[in-house]
Amino acid sequence: MSGEPPVRIELSPSRALTGAILFVHGLGAACAVLVLPAPWGVALGAGLAALGLAAAWDRALLRGACAVRAIEPSGPEQATIELRNGERFSARISGRRSVNRFWLALPVRLRRRRTLLVTADMLEREAFRTLRLWALWGKVPDVAPTPLSA
Repeated sequence: MSGEPPVRIELSPSRALTGAILFVHGLGAACAVLVLPAPWGVALGAGLAALGLAAAWDRALLRGACAVRAIEPSGPEQATIELRNGERFSARISGRRSVNRFWLALPVRLRRRRTLLVTADMLEREAFRTLRLWALWGKVPDVAPTPLSA
């Protein structure tokens, strides 16, 4: 990337991911209640439900202090990650990326390894397309110049 200003992609909360996290943790809690004896099953079920709420709050609703709020691609395997608390990190993105039309998973190496899951409803359509192209090809697409009027 030459002297162009960096592309900044800001994430917004995802209702779909929130629902999926809560649904899966709810199923796990129900299974624990059904399979284990009453006090242990209820305790494990409550713990799984609480874990689901915490995961949805942090990862899908982006409310945790360390939730990722923005991504600025700066090279094929480099990006600047901004957290909700205002911290910014230059992070290396691993080569094993998973990309499809509904979501993309970016293995990020910050202080510890973490996978950043971005769903389609977290971004505007064009921003999600730009992020998917960067994840696949390592480059942000150039913007076509506006045509001159005659």
